[in-house]
Amino acid sequence: MFVLVGILVVFGSIIGGYLIEKGNLLVLVQPAELITIGGAAIGSALIANPPAVMKRILAGVLASVKGSPYTKATFLDTLKMLYEFFSHVSKVGMQVIEGEVDAPDKSPVLSKYPKFLADQSALAFVCDTIRTYSSGSMSQHQLDHLMEIDLESVEHEDQTPVSALATISDSLPGLGIVAAVLGVVVTMGSLGGPPEEVGHKVAAALVGTFLGILLCYGLVGPISSNMTKLNEGRAQYYQCIRQGLLSFLDGSSPILAVEFARRSLPADLRPTFKDLEETCRNSKKA
Repeated sequence: MFVLVGILVVFGSIIGGYLIEKGNLLVLVQPAELITIGGAAIGSALIANPPAVMKRILAGVLASVKGSPYTKATFLDTLKMLYEFFSHVSKVGMQVIEGEVDAPDKSPVLSKYPKFLADQSALAFVCDTIRTYSSGSMSQHQLDHLMEIDLESVEHEDQTPVSALATISDSLPGLGIVAAVLGVVVTMGSLGGPPEEVGHKVAAALVGTFLGILLCYGLVGPISSNMTKLNEGRAQYYQCIRQGLLSFLDGSSPILAVEFARRSLPADLRPTFKDLEETCRNSKKA
């Protein structure tokens, strides 16, 4: 929601300042300029990116509007899930868990967390790590390196649509100049006509440059930055799970393993020790 508020502030401030100077708002309404800039930007994006990246760009923009799903409550719920899962593994043994990670929707622990099950990437990260460890052919260092490679792949996948959107943002001022040049060409063809008509065409050409710069620095660029922040939250989510898994598979108790996971979180997203202890205690009683 903060993204929508920011967009309203940007456009409200610009339009408000323009009206204070007694500008004619209708002059800024130039559909032809918007079609030229917007269509060219979308077309260049289609040229530069495959359909999968375009879908991720759209998904990233929608996610920016919705806000980050990785809140303090999300991390507390994830730590609770890890604690219950680690406790379950300690109780039933790794051989039983091998069957559960093959069908996580039937696991008595994982099935209680539908949001985690819906995140296929995070679910695969946990299940594949457990499968690899249960094979008994890897050292702790190798397992850590394997998870690091997995996280680097996730981060690269997340960064691809951000880079593509940033490229689109950088192209908008140039496309605005293209629209302005076309407007000048049209204006030159009307020289000798009424001064009002010539003035209107010159204003329309300048609006092209204005729109290109505004869309770059006031809309598309900030959304690209917001997507980067969302990706950082996802990376922290994976790091939290990674630290918990490493600690538990290295022999730590379930409660100590989730404490390692908690300590890996930044201060603004980290649940307090008291909250985690109370959550784990209530989970154990249940």
